Amino acid sequence: MTDDTNRLGEYLRARRELVSPDSLGLPQVGVRRVPGLRREEVAMLAGISADYYLRLEQGRDRNPSVQVLESLARVLQLDEAATGYLISLAAERPRRTRRRPRRESVPVGVRKLLDTLGLPAFVEGRYFDVLAANPLAATISPRFAVGHNRLLDVFLDPAEQAMYPDWDRATAGLVAGFRQAVGTDTDDPRFIELVGELSLGSGRFRRLWARHDVGPWEGSAVLLEHPQVGEITLYREKLAIGGTSGQVLAVYHADRGSADAEKLALLTSYQVETAAPAPTAHQPD
Repeated sequence: MTDDTNRLGEYLRARRELVSPDSLGLPQVGVRRVPGLRREEVAMLAGISADYYLRLEQGRDRNPSVQVLESLARVLQLDEAATGYLISLAAERPRRTRRRPRRESVPVGVRKLLDTLGLPAFVEGRYFDVLAANPLAATISPRFAVGHNRLLDVFLDPAEQAMYPDWDRATAGLVAGFRQAVGTDTDDPRFIELVGELSLGSGRFRRLWARHDVGPWEGSAVLLEHPQVGEITLYREKLAIGGTSGQVLAVYHADRGSADAEKLALLTSYQVETAAPAPTAHQPD
């Protein structure tokens, strides 16, 4: 970790403030000036001294044992993904010089695969940049295209926001998945630029980022309000691409025989028709 960053302490403090004392059976004594648990309560429940826990939050001790971290994770009610993230924050990492932006290159075979898929699909980088996409991806959203970033579009583009009836839930999952994807590798200039732009442009992002939620960015059913076919539920699969640094192949599909499948077929057939070359006029002999 860099000397000027206390990621472990920030994470512990953020998660402590989200835990209700009632959920742990703590009595309500006196007026609480801060949300969530007090430092002393976390320390007591985790079986460590209040002074030691204070040093962890303040960044004066950055190498707690895994046993201590697992005890803290239990008190802070972290799931498996969040516990793994907490442990990774305490792992020693070599100091780095200022890095150049990392260029993400999509494997040639994956690019060819995109063109053969009969379903909307695109490749997403570890910072949720769209690195490659097939033409059918545009049937879901014109912003599923190279050069776009899923975080910037969902948080800052009104047209993209309108596609998510449950925008609050969608954004919460998006940010949790982003933090999980990035992990402790937060000194990349692309990451710094992206978080800065989102923090300046979206109060919703700032609030979610401050929570330090972590969650696996995996496949799930997605409800969309599509401008052409109305409400449609699609399955979004996230398939890890081997040999890359966090790239995934995102594929959208619907239940076979469902009304959603009919809507998706309508969208993709329209895309195929518009992409097909115009027939050559017959020339007389």
